[in-house]
Amino acid sequence: MSKNDGIDKVFLFAIAALLVFGFTIFISASMGLLATNSAEFSSTAFKQAFFGVILGLLACFIFSRIPYKFFRKYALLIFLGSLATTALTFFPSHIAPWINGAHRWIVIAGLSFQPVALLNLGFVVYWAAWLASVKDKVKNVKYGLAPLFAILLIVGFFLMRQPDNASFLVICVTGVCMFLVAGGRFRDICIIGLVGILCLTAVALTRPYVMSRIHTFMNPAENSLTSGYQVQQSLIAIGSGEFFGRGLGQSIQKYKFLPVSTSDSIFAILGEELGFVGCLSVIILFLFFVFRGFRIAIGAPDQFGGLLVVGIVIIIVIQSFVNIGSTIGVIPFSGIPLAFFSQGGTSMLIMLAELGIVLNVSTFVKTNQ
Repeated sequence: MSKNDGIDKVFLFAIAALLVFGFTIFISASMGLLATNSAEFSSTAFKQAFFGVILGLLACFIFSRIPYKFFRKYALLIFLGSLATTALTFFPSHIAPWINGAHRWIVIAGLSFQPVALLNLGFVVYWAAWLASVKDKVKNVKYGLAPLFAILLIVGFFLMRQPDNASFLVICVTGVCMFLVAGGRFRDICIIGLVGILCLTAVALTRPYVMSRIHTFMNPAENSLTSGYQVQQSLIAIGSGEFFGRGLGQSIQKYKFLPVSTSDSIFAILGEELGFVGCLSVIILFLFFVFRGFRIAIGAPDQFGGLLVVGIVIIIVIQSFVNIGSTIGVIPFSGIPLAFFSQGGTSMLIMLAELGIVLNVSTFVKTNQ
């Protein structure tokens, strides 16, 4: 296996465009904090810039230099390490505080991060390694469908206890997509879909807040001042942006009305300030990101490299489209962040490290067009 003339510069451009676009909108959305708490604004902006952008780009560079086969060799250890980190949320304390009704964050020395970001990477690496190891035997239930259910059951145990249903759903969809790309049978995909529907029904029936979100999604006007408030305000923000938006930095919703405007609702700020054109531009950028990522996956020198790229690209884009979908009210509200845009310096750092892996795979693709 030999390298080509370098990383995929087109994919690198897609990353850079999303990063610049995302950080610009993030700073604009953060101005809502400046109006009420200048210290919080400074802290938030610094963490995003330093941990997310600066250290993230450094991590991207470092990981782009690590041969991607390294991750196959240590796939199980990486997965177990990500599970162990996630397990720290089982011990509510100063390390895993109760925030917004869940234990999803780990706080160490004043720095906080969601371990699900590491779990995303651990899952993709291990599942790609497994699928590459069984090759054509993936069509056999013993080597394909059964292991998929087993690994998702383990991941689900860790995430559903936090609880973090949306992140678990994103991982499930990513796992199924990777399984399909690896050669999984259509019959098995149908079985997975049926089991998924039954599990979603069970979760909705046993967890009142999930049922409340579904009810709010079905009847948003009935809960416009309570559970549906955030979605309603997001729609007002996007609607007021019309075609070209109010102008960068000119959002009104971020100052008084829209909760968590730097995180869950940041797409609404984008819509208000840059309008339909801005929203469409972001969606097109993400679609181009997927297209170029898949080009790298198709040209990867082995199945593991291809599946690794597919998993990383899909998990980033799915969570982004879930955020967009819930913001505009086409799916129930999830609380999933928008990649490249939402607040979360350490999460962005890990994501850029993952993209460094994709860039490393691209150096082994025979042609970079």
